[in-house]
Amino acid sequence: DRAVSLGSFSEAQAVVDPELLKAVFEDLASEVNAGKSHGQDGKFAQSMHWQIVDSTLWEALPRMQWAQWRRQGSTQNAVRLHVGLHLLNDHPVTAEVTEGKICERKAWRKKWEPGAGYIGDRNFGEDYKIFQELDDLGCSFVLRLRECAALEIEQELTVEAADARAGVIRSAWAYLGCKKKYRSQRVRLVWVDTGKETLILVTNQKETELSAELVAELYRRRWQVELFFRWIKCILGNRHWLAESPQGVSLQIYLALIGALLLQLHGNVRPSKRMMERLQLYLMGMATLEELSAGIEREMTRIEKRAKTKKR
Repeated sequence: DRAVSLGSFSEAQAVVDPELLKAVFEDLASEVNAGKSHGQDGKFAQSMHWQIVDSTLWEALPRMQWAQWRRQGSTQNAVRLHVGLHLLNDHPVTAEVTEGKICERKAWRKKWEPGAGYIGDRNFGEDYKIFQELDDLGCSFVLRLRECAALEIEQELTVEAADARAGVIRSAWAYLGCKKKYRSQRVRLVWVDTGKETLILVTNQKETELSAELVAELYRRRWQVELFFRWIKCILGNRHWLAESPQGVSLQIYLALIGALLLQLHGNVRPSKRMMERLQLYLMGMATLEELSAGIEREMTRIEKRAKTKKR
């Protein structure tokens, strides 16, 4: 029950196939999803299929040439983790480790599931042609557009009082693209005032299927994936490379994701910094199992109280 040495981990690069760990991750993700309750948030009781898609970068060492990303002054190397995060259960359901230069949309396209729903930032909304492809698969989407997007408004829609309270200032059916070959299908646009900027969101959902208020709320939930990336890097401590090969890097990241899912599966919540500290004390022999259980229970109670306070 002791920690794996760096030498043993280094040797594992040559004998362990990252695809096996990827399969373990996917099985665990399915298990966590099956064991979670989806009905905790009444607003999204019918939105069990929504995923937040995004990616994060880890800076690679200069000698990791396989991870070359771009040239901006000196050459930059980076490793990218592409993730699909379950909206309600707040855990990753898809993951792909690539070089930093791999396009987010390219990796996302490989993970499309018929009938799924996707929430993404501006990078995912740049290619207007994929809207029809997603529609053909029966997929829903709420994506952000760039401010310079070419719009042709077809029909203005009424902004209801509930929509206005959510920051919605305008809604319309429109076409995107200034040239025919780039032109999108007919899509619905929702403008949301955040107080700092105005977001332009695009969806293929009708007003009767998804109100403008919920379109705005779905995109606000996109920040969950940013919090997950921060958690896996800072709280889980996955910030330094234990290996430099593509296989070793993939092993490290998939092991971190598997650990995250195991913690969430058995603790029913993503551990906070304090909970992780208590787990580390137990593993180092500085706390008993009873002390660990009592500490985690106190932290869970604190988290639940804070969640109830936010809902009021």
